Amino acid sequence: MNLKNITADKLVALYRNRDLTVTEVIKSVYEEIDRVDKDIRAFLSLCPERALDEARRLDEKIGAGEPIEPLTGVPVAIKDNIAVREQPTTCASKILESYIPPYTATAVERLRSAGAIVVGKTNCDEFAMGSTTENSGYFITRNPHNLDRVPGGSSGGSAASVASGTSLIALGSDTGGSVRTPASFCGVVGLKPTYGRISRYGLVAFGSSLDQIGPLSKTVRETAETLAIIAGFDHFDSTSADTAIDDYVKNLDKPIKGTRIGIPKEYFIGGLDAQVKAKIEAGMRIYESLGCEMYEISLPHTEYAVATYYLIATAEASSNLARYDGVRYGPRSGSTSSLQEMYRRTRANGFGSEVKRRILLGTYALSAGYYDAYYLKALKVRTLMLRDFHKAFERVDLVLAPTSPTVAFKIGEKTGDPLSMYLSDIFTITQSLAGIPAISIPCGKNSEKMPVGMQLAANHFQEALLLSVAYHFEKAGGFTV
Repeated sequence: MNLKNITADKLVALYRNRDLTVTEVIKSVYEEIDRVDKDIRAFLSLCPERALDEARRLDEKIGAGEPIEPLTGVPVAIKDNIAVREQPTTCASKILESYIPPYTATAVERLRSAGAIVVGKTNCDEFAMGSTTENSGYFITRNPHNLDRVPGGSSGGSAASVASGTSLIALGSDTGGSVRTPASFCGVVGLKPTYGRISRYGLVAFGSSLDQIGPLSKTVRETAETLAIIAGFDHFDSTSADTAIDDYVKNLDKPIKGTRIGIPKEYFIGGLDAQVKAKIEAGMRIYESLGCEMYEISLPHTEYAVATYYLIATAEASSNLARYDGVRYGPRSGSTSSLQEMYRRTRANGFGSEVKRRILLGTYALSAGYYDAYYLKALKVRTLMLRDFHKAFERVDLVLAPTSPTVAFKIGEKTGDPLSMYLSDIFTITQSLAGIPAISIPCGKNSEKMPVGMQLAANHFQEALLLSVAYHFEKAGGFTV
């Protein structure tokens, strides 16, 4: 079965009507992975024996006439920085090459409780540090639309899996755009929820005040269905928000006429690709035809976003990655004459260049004499960005912008210029710094048939509004504008 041509709810309906068995579908998924993933390389590890065991149990349950859960038999892929018990969780890093977690992340447990079947763990930038999935410690993942181009990052393997039809739903993590950028580059839907909406228990930490698990899928409805299952308070995560969960699926059809959409002037500047801009403007016209109202707004501190993010995120990374020392985690490097030498050699051999770069940046920003000048100032600017959004949401309901300044670029095109790579996150990191929800949805393709992504952002815990407005765009044909 080609998963490109079916959605999760339709697949579950086929099971319910006994037109397909879960075992047949899961076998066909692995056949498709064998066929296409040798070129795309979305997966770092697979778990066919466990997946097929789960499939057979679900078939028995269906055959016995027992109630069917919302995602029964739906194949899902999990980014390799999210723990799955007895399945390798390497964060695409050599330093965790042999790590097998003894527990499963809450978000994955909730998917499984809803009947979903994990088919494998997907490739990513090492410790989620990157925008292209070129920084994996194992291999590069390629864009299914053009194998010479990047799939985006850091959740590139998850987005590529959904886009290539080797999973229906995937989980990624988003620290500064790591779900939304791959969604944009691969032409799928990717949601970064409000900070605290989804439990981070089992997500390997990169930037603890920024990291959020988010779903990727082909349609807005599948994203809404997934969020409804994995969202909610978790006592294992102290940052998890104990707030009400909306009925995201039921709210999809809620009328959006009169919705006020803000267009930030700071996002439509030099560096924005002309064809990307044209597609976003075409998307705006669709919203106008649906009765939405467009307003120009200002987010004046956007120009400081990259500097602010790469101080806060690297500082938190420096702290979080200190545990990988060859004692608590990671393989210890050979015989050494001192503890300090053992630390140095373990980390030098285990971490890739981008991770080392960010650890150095973060350690410097936190060091004596520089903390106030860099890290503390970045925290203050972060507050100013949050105030920008609060002020904007007094006038509008949503903010609309491109997800990325460009479509997916060629593999290797920006690896020699880290600053150029960091600037590709300019439109996604402000929402992460503010902790607000944002979604990337397809908005047509450029002249080279590469997907363009449109980003919508809403106020805290307004995912229901965000998904509804995205859903109406999809129904109106906006994905292929």
